[in-house]
Amino acid sequence: MVSVFRGPDHYIPLVQRKPGALRNGAPFTDLPESLQRLRRALLRESGGDRLMARVLALVPMAGLEAVLVAVELALDGAPPSGRVSVEHVINVLARLNAAPRPANVETSLQVLMPPIADTARYDRLRDIQEADHA
Repeated sequence: MVSVFRGPDHYIPLVQRKPGALRNGAPFTDLPESLQRLRRALLRESGGDRLMARVLALVPMAGLEAVLVAVELALDGAPPSGRVSVEHVINVLARLNAAPRPANVETSLQVLMPPIADTARYDRLRDIQEADHA
C-alpha cells in the first residue's frame, strides 16, 4: 500500500469546508511553531477551528512567510489574556503588504488667478422665475 503525505497547504480548501479537520488532522501537526501557538489560542474559543481555517486560507494569497510574520506580530501584540483575533492577523498582514506612502511634497499649490467674489450672483439666481410645470 502506498502512502501519500501532502503538506498542509494541500488541505486548506478542505479545512475551509470542514474546519474540524484541524483538531486531529495529521498534516496540521507539523505546522510552524507560531501557527501552532495561534491554533492553540484559537481552539480555546468556540468556533476556533473555523477561525484557524480563516488564517490558513490567507496562505495561498499572501504566502506562508508573510502569514507567519503576521501571526508572530499578532501574538506578540496580544493582550495579557492571550486572546488573538483573526481580524488582528488580517490587519497585520494588510499593513505588511501595504504600498509605501508617497513622499511628502515640499511645495504648496499656488493660485494663479484668484476667483472674483460675486455675492450678488446668488440674488440674481433667486430672482429668476421658475417656469410653470403643467
